[in-house]
Amino acid sequence: MKKLGVIVNPIAGMGGRVGLKGTDGNEILCRARDLGAQPESPRRAAEALKIVSRMKDNLEVVAYPAEMGEDECREAGLAPTVIGSIRSGATTAEDTQRAARDMVDAGVDLILFAGGDGTARNICDAIGNTAPVLGIPAGVKIHSAVYAVTPRGAGEVAAMFLEDRLTNTREAEVMDIDEDAFRDGVVTAQLYGYLLVPAEKRFVQSVKSGGLSSEREALNGIASDVINDMNEEDIFIIGPGTTTRLIMERLGLTNTLLGVDVIQDKKLIANDVTENRLMDIIRGKTARIVVTAIGGQGHIFGRGNQQLSPRVLRQVGKKNITVIATKEKLISLSDRPLLVDTGDEDLNDELSGYIRVTTGFRDYVMYKVGY
Repeated sequence: MKKLGVIVNPIAGMGGRVGLKGTDGNEILCRARDLGAQPESPRRAAEALKIVSRMKDNLEVVAYPAEMGEDECREAGLAPTVIGSIRSGATTAEDTQRAARDMVDAGVDLILFAGGDGTARNICDAIGNTAPVLGIPAGVKIHSAVYAVTPRGAGEVAAMFLEDRLTNTREAEVMDIDEDAFRDGVVTAQLYGYLLVPAEKRFVQSVKSGGLSSEREALNGIASDVINDMNEEDIFIIGPGTTTRLIMERLGLTNTLLGVDVIQDKKLIANDVTENRLMDIIRGKTARIVVTAIGGQGHIFGRGNQQLSPRVLRQVGKKNITVIATKEKLISLSDRPLLVDTGDEDLNDELSGYIRVTTGFRDYVMYKVGY
């Protein structure tokens, strides 16, 4: 009988669709709630746990109370042993740290936790590499290599590990950024430590990597190609990243490096939009989305661009999505697919397959998309 520990950070990811780029700190959390943000991590945790539940007859599950794990376990059909105590509706980083220590003391074989980079930092601070862990991606910013590529992937890896079909672990980087600088368009990722994770390359992501200066010529070609295809009528939604930034720079428009901007007829309509604002702009109109892949990971939706939500993506339509990336960035994926993690499995399936990626001026490759 194996023992699984479950920890959920119930506020992780709430800042994504409302354009806040994270939920570190009580002030930002309050702003997110004022903007109508809804919890993301409970649903994602339940999605992963439903995969694990297939082995429930041979599994003991230990969870923290209520929204920090118990509720998600029960939704997935698991009957957890509940330990610890929390103030429901007002959980803190200290709760996460205490939960991780309690899980280790309970002798769990694996801690499955839902959150973002801040959650991974909390767990690293609490237990270091004293027990295997695996993250269910639920945050806005996920630079760390301790997370599965999708919630479903987290469930698959956890099940393999607990069934002894996967026995090796590796030390994976815990990375985080300064959210205040992030909101000002500055990315300063820092290594905070390492956690032990199951060694499974298909479902566990790599640490986020940056671009290379040698790619500048290709980036200019990509920007020229996108701009050349712009017409006067369509609305263009420009996703975050340094690759997409060059499009805005070439047009002489103000860019939100880590947000979503909207242009029409090569003129700026809005900077750093939320999901709701974006829906107001595109409703009843033809819109096109331009996104790039995260270097080293391959995500095109679900990492840092949650404003491009399922309802936005369905409104725009798959045929109106343009993916841009240098060939060097695609090569860095080592034949792994581009990834979608929208939080809607049916939509993930619709977006999967092959998509044309713009890699230069009038230069394209067909690349696989999965989840």
